[in-house]
Amino acid sequence: MKIAKILNNNVAVVLGDNGKEQVVMGRGLAFQKRVGDELDAQQIEKVFALQSDTLTGRLSELLSDIPLEVITTSELIIANARQQLGQPLHESLSIALCDHCHFAIERHQQGIPIRNVLKWEIKTLYPKEFSLGIEALALIHKRLGVELPEDEAGFIALHLVNAQLGSDFADVSHITQFMQEILHIVKYRLQLDYRTESLSYNRFVNHLKFFAQRMLGKRGVWSEDESLHDVVRDKYPLAYQCAEKIDKHIQQKYLYELSSEERMFLTIHIERVRKETLALQDDADEA
Repeated sequence: MKIAKILNNNVAVVLGDNGKEQVVMGRGLAFQKRVGDELDAQQIEKVFALQSDTLTGRLSELLSDIPLEVITTSELIIANARQQLGQPLHESLSIALCDHCHFAIERHQQGIPIRNVLKWEIKTLYPKEFSLGIEALALIHKRLGVELPEDEAGFIALHLVNAQLGSDFADVSHITQFMQEILHIVKYRLQLDYRTESLSYNRFVNHLKFFAQRMLGKRGVWSEDESLHDVVRDKYPLAYQCAEKIDKHIQQKYLYELSSEERMFLTIHIERVRKETLALQDDADEA
């Protein structure tokens, strides 16, 4: 690999076999090197072969200013998340998480904490990602000697959610807020005490997550067949009335009107949560 650009002693840009730029990283791999020199492959610890030239440029700029230990720790967090979540994570996560960790550490060292106002919601709605955020804090403490507050676990969790959804960080915050609003409406309208470990609750949360993404992107689901919608409305009147309440809320706050198809699926999920929650409550009362 020949060096195309040197970012610092530990990071360089090279041209891959396909002619596209790649960012390579390793302790001291570019020390006393010049553009055009060959790199020792044994010194390369990490290769970032991003599909987007824009992302490669942003990554190059970012890594030139961040200590190697922070970069490697961030990559270990991502590798652990990818393994535990069992699904692809958007390549932009390498940039976003590394930048966030570096900034969080700097803020902490300067005594400037930032409170995560969505921490409770994130912990409730994204338990896997929040748990990974806690593991990330432990790894940062172990490798970098910095003990970040639990609020940062929530921010890291949102980055992981973002990487799964493929939207930007602001969208994820809006999605989380939207989901919490809908969960509150259902909870108080039907007087439910959610069992967050239940299958129906987790299905409902996942449905809301992807519905919110579609809604914020103005990508509705439409169908000309009203027959099934009418069956669901008549069979689950309480859940349907709750879905209508949600529809009014969404129209007023988000200027978005649910299609018949969306109202039907929302009703089905609400009914599942309602029935399973009430059944669990009855079992608890009998016990």
